[in-house]
Amino acid sequence: MDVLENRDQWFATFKSGWLAHYEKTGEFDWKIYNRPTNKQSISGKGTDLQRSRLILISTAGGYLRESQKPFDAPDPYGDFTLRTFPTSTPFETIAFAHDHYDHTAVDQDPQVLLPLRHLENMVAEGLIGELAPTVISYSGYQPWVTRIVDELIPALLPLVKSEGPHAALLVPS
Repeated sequence: MDVLENRDQWFATFKSGWLAHYEKTGEFDWKIYNRPTNKQSISGKGTDLQRSRLILISTAGGYLRESQKPFDAPDPYGDFTLRTFPTSTPFETIAFAHDHYDHTAVDQDPQVLLPLRHLENMVAEGLIGELAPTVISYSGYQPWVTRIVDELIPALLPLVKSEGPHAALLVPS
């Protein structure tokens, strides 16, 4: 099963449409953006969260303000790099570099996009077996979908596997 069905067709439409328009005008025209759609969803068998290790993956562009480089939020093609930090990280040390969502809610309560303390409470209540010790973060603005498949996912998978999770919670921004 392909992560991106009809990849070549999607890329041809993206290249001749949205990308060509942006390169010619410097303007985003989301009306001509070809959003990928798969007919078959990617899934696996279910897991009992009470007996599982859960990893948190966030697309909010979170990074450690003092020790990590911010995501290149203004890049019109997206930033395809990853940041990791411990789940125990205090929220005041986390910043968000993402130009494509309103930061009002996350500035007031980072748990909107990084529900770390909520997940810790769920572990304490026995609803989740355990929380993987590392958060994986990236910037969710990435219109170049083939780069997600070719660059981001191959970089993401070893990080996820190294945490030994049974399930992942992807929190989109």
